[in-house]
Amino acid sequence: MTIEIKAPTLPESVPDGTIATWYKKVGDSVARDELLVDIETDKVVIEVVSPTAGTLKEILMNAGETIVSNQAIGSVMPGEVSSTQAKSETNATEVAAATAQAKSSGAEPIVSPAAKKLIEENTLNAESISGSGKDGRITKEDVLSTIANKDQQTSSKQSIPGSIGISAAGRLEERVPMSRLRSKVAERLLHASQSTAMLTTFNEVNMQPIMDIRARYKEEFEKAHDGARLGFMSFFVRSCIEALKRFPAVNASLDGSDIVYHGYQDIGVAVSSPRGLVVPILRNADNMGLAQIEKEIRSLGLKAKDGSLAIEDITGGTFTISNGGVFGSLLSTPILNPPQTAILGMHKIQERPMAVSGEVKILPMMYLALSYDHRMIDGKEAVQFLVTVKEALEDPTRLLLEL
Repeated sequence: MTIEIKAPTLPESVPDGTIATWYKKVGDSVARDELLVDIETDKVVIEVVSPTAGTLKEILMNAGETIVSNQAIGSVMPGEVSSTQAKSETNATEVAAATAQAKSSGAEPIVSPAAKKLIEENTLNAESISGSGKDGRITKEDVLSTIANKDQQTSSKQSIPGSIGISAAGRLEERVPMSRLRSKVAERLLHASQSTAMLTTFNEVNMQPIMDIRARYKEEFEKAHDGARLGFMSFFVRSCIEALKRFPAVNASLDGSDIVYHGYQDIGVAVSSPRGLVVPILRNADNMGLAQIEKEIRSLGLKAKDGSLAIEDITGGTFTISNGGVFGSLLSTPILNPPQTAILGMHKIQERPMAVSGEVKILPMMYLALSYDHRMIDGKEAVQFLVTVKEALEDPTRLLLEL
């Protein structure tokens, strides 16, 4: 009797998905909870694992085909894995047990000289490598196997099928299908530009006070908060939260002909990932301090890079911050992320001559851009919101005093 492999239950905001990659072929042995297939949705890639150990009996939906929630995509014939695989798994279990015992006893893993050199050259963690040698010794082959598996996983996640050919003009071209995520991002951005009365207002902020705080407390902050690094984004998030409290229309969203005013601040932070732009959400950011904000942003950023963001990580949000400055952007007009009514754009810090109390000083300045939907937000509110953010950044004491 076969067991069906079903697509996961998708949220209402994600009506369907696309089969991205099968990691097994029909007839291959599979272990329980072993990764079988990736399903790409408009927002994230979902991994589907085997419900039982056995053999992959059939594949019902091939790569590129569209599926819906709980749809059968294949089946597994329960049974024991092949003797070769069973032996391999037994050896792996024994090695893992030996490694775990060594770790629990506090002993460092035994590494051969050749393996140690490879580990240092590839910046690997010896404790994450299972040794196959005597007494759990890590050999050169163990390290090479780890590197090969890592490269294979990376290439399988990032590879995009394409075709190379000659154009009508006789020139070399490569045609690659647009990923589902990038296609959806393009659709939403086009919809935002066509369906909203979007305007952008600009200002500039002197980043010297924030830079002085970072220089003074950077090391102490990192030690006190378990390695969390004090960056600029946490100051921007906190400044925006205070400004959103004063101007609730900027924190609102449109639902048809209704305006929804949110009594909370869920801040989206735009992140560039190998698959395209994603906006993971800091839930209830109003209740977070600078350290927690930095930790959450780092965690979500790492998830975005390795493709492990969950649907819940990127659903919702009441306001978005986009930092084009990390790529060198000096000035831009960010596009709204509907149904939100505003988005803040950060840019690179550039030293410029500024007039201060009748004197010319060289200061590290950053341009800020606030794009907003003029149907909901008046120009006065947008400008005052941006000024509030500017004042909080140039005098961080205002954040503590809630001024």
